[in-house]
Amino acid sequence: MTGEVHEIGGAKVYVCASEGPALAGDRDAADLVGECLGSGARLVAIPIERLGPGFLDLKTRVAGEILQKFVNYGIRVAIVGDVSDAVAQSRPLADFVRESNRGRHIWFVSDLAELEGRLPA
Repeated sequence: MTGEVHEIGGAKVYVCASEGPALAGDRDAADLVGECLGSGARLVAIPIERLGPGFLDLKTRVAGEILQKFVNYGIRVAIVGDVSDAVAQSRPLADFVRESNRGRHIWFVSDLAELEGRLPA
């Protein structure tokens, strides 16, 4: 993964670049966890362009496998971008996004400004 650390809403956030290899599985997640921990960031912002095939199709279990890795290491995740088309086509995904956004560990946000608004002042 390529990215850099930004201060957003008082938090150190590892922001992945929009272009680069896809986050497609457990190994990719482990590499990104290492980058986050090495940088001191406890929150990672992943653009939807970086999500591997099948991530938004919950039947593949790709999202669960990847997101669980971050949760295990205490790193919060923000998926950044428009997922409305995928949500409109999948009730399970719509439920997952809604429930995730109610929690504290995984969020789906449209942009970094929305992410900043979710972080405590």
